[in-house]
Amino acid sequence: MRIIKNQLFCLKSIIYIVNPKYFFKNLKGEKCMSKILVTGGAGFIGSHTCVELLNAGYDIVIVDNLYNSNEKSLDRVKELTGKDFSFYQYDIRDKENMRKVFENHKIDACIHFAGLKAVGESVEKPLEYYDNNIAGTLVLVEVMRNHGCKNIIFSSSATVYGDPVEIPITENCPKGGCTNPYGWTKSMLEQVLMDVQKSDNEWNVVILRYFNPVGAHASGRIGENPNGIPNNLMPYITQVAVGKRAELGVFGNDYPTHDGTGVRDYIHVVDLANGHVAALKAIQSNCGTSIYNMGTGNGYSVLDMVNAFVKVNGVEVPYSIKPRRAGDIATCYCNPAKAKAELGWEAKFGIEEMVRDSWNWQRENPEGYR
Repeated sequence: MRIIKNQLFCLKSIIYIVNPKYFFKNLKGEKCMSKILVTGGAGFIGSHTCVELLNAGYDIVIVDNLYNSNEKSLDRVKELTGKDFSFYQYDIRDKENMRKVFENHKIDACIHFAGLKAVGESVEKPLEYYDNNIAGTLVLVEVMRNHGCKNIIFSSSATVYGDPVEIPITENCPKGGCTNPYGWTKSMLEQVLMDVQKSDNEWNVVILRYFNPVGAHASGRIGENPNGIPNNLMPYITQVAVGKRAELGVFGNDYPTHDGTGVRDYIHVVDLANGHVAALKAIQSNCGTSIYNMGTGNGYSVLDMVNAFVKVNGVEVPYSIKPRRAGDIATCYCNPAKAKAELGWEAKFGIEEMVRDSWNWQRENPEGYR
């Protein structure tokens, strides 16, 4: 009997390794995830993460209100992976519809991307950012709790560090005062999620602090597709390069950096997507609360990115210097060692792949998904 039990236990562990659809605890007592809810899954980071989750063998359910995304991205996720999934065009603030999602599916964990995300826009529209990001997350977490789903990976941001007291930034760097409403929403929600976990140790909360995602899937089939005027650097560069815009505005050239323009830690979106897959390991091991920086550890200025784009792709990008933008800081890049040590994750792509894949996406899709 003992031999039979041991063989059955080993068989279960083997099944889990081959196919994470099977939900049970493995020999180490770790939870095995099957179905993942991805809020904001039609967006830039969300769609790339869905590709990596499906390729890793997970089932996914996507909720997205398509405010700043396009449903065609989901068709292309299916095309790239050859796999299907459920999609609901719901706003996460709609409690009744979110209940329907959990009633229709046995969700094991949630990767929460949904939210407004532009620093500059948040300064202009603070009420909209607080309502969408904070109210939406509170609804989501309440519905999760009520349906026994207590595992969440939260899409946070390096903006929570404000004007950082140390460079490179570690996870122990004080969060300090955020410099814009977008950053404050992320900082506040981190605290909310940590308090929820502290009140109930059945919860597992993984907070991923993104630095600056750029790039696109190497196929050129999915990429960053902002509505209207881009708020982020790389899509603006690519739209200038493809002729949609006359020139790039560089906000400030008098920062204390090597060329006077702001320095950031740019990370390829596919690396970031794989970071979310790796973060499921922390949940599976009952991590409680864990926080990780998601970056490369390298700082590049705005003009470094422009010059790399021109060099790699052979396309000129006219630019002009503009006044500093409210809420911006001089330098922000991280120390990603903790994610490597605990999750076995590190960024694999460099600046050349970032600008190459960004241009490949824009060149093949000059009007985005439209």
